[in-house]
Amino acid sequence: MEKVLKCLLLDDELPGLTYLKMLCEQVPGLRVIKAFNDPSKFLEEFPALEFDLCIIDIEMPLFNGLKVANLLQGKAIIFATAYKEYAAEAFDLNAVDYLLKPVSLERLKTAISKARTQIKSQAEPSRYFTCNTDKGKARISLEQLAWIGTSPVDSRDKLAQMKDGSSIVLKNISFDSLLITLSKSFVRINKQEIINLDFVQYFSHDQITTVLHHSTGKPMILTLSDRFREEFLKNMKS
Repeated sequence: MEKVLKCLLLDDELPGLTYLKMLCEQVPGLRVIKAFNDPSKFLEEFPALEFDLCIIDIEMPLFNGLKVANLLQGKAIIFATAYKEYAAEAFDLNAVDYLLKPVSLERLKTAISKARTQIKSQAEPSRYFTCNTDKGKARISLEQLAWIGTSPVDSRDKLAQMKDGSSIVLKNISFDSLLITLSKSFVRINKQEIINLDFVQYFSHDQITTVLHHSTGKPMILTLSDRFREEFLKNMKS
């Protein structure tokens, strides 16, 4: 038996919210936990609620549904809006689906099915992560990803080196965001670098020698700073 998905709804227009709730009640395996027509109330209450996905309007007075979605880390998001122009931004946030109003029951069922697939995949240890890069959106293998450092061109970007020596630029992403996304094998070792522990060969109090090599053939040696030493050592022992 499939898990019942717990859903929150957010739409500032009460008729639209009522209609959406009515549709949701006709989707098997979906339960609406709470419906909000006030974004302020939603932001106040959602941290204490247990839910799997959220269906959100975008254009709301004083609030933008895209910004609200940014706060729902790890939850499946479906946008339901009357505006086509936000679709690209929505999918940049890894939205499950983008529904145009008026939403039909069949279209909603399709979106919920996609959400169920995403939620199942998130429950399993992922071997990949998706990120915007200088080559477009990329699906990157965690097994092949060896090292990440601050880009020398733009500090908002990160330079990622793969096991085979190739590299790719991860666009406009912070180390904190990366560590949330990556597996526990990845540890920050100083202000400008993250290492995949599978690629560590030797380490001392302040230095890490990796199995990676520079173009000169010399091994890549990294600095282990005071601030991140305890976390690194703890993960190396586990």
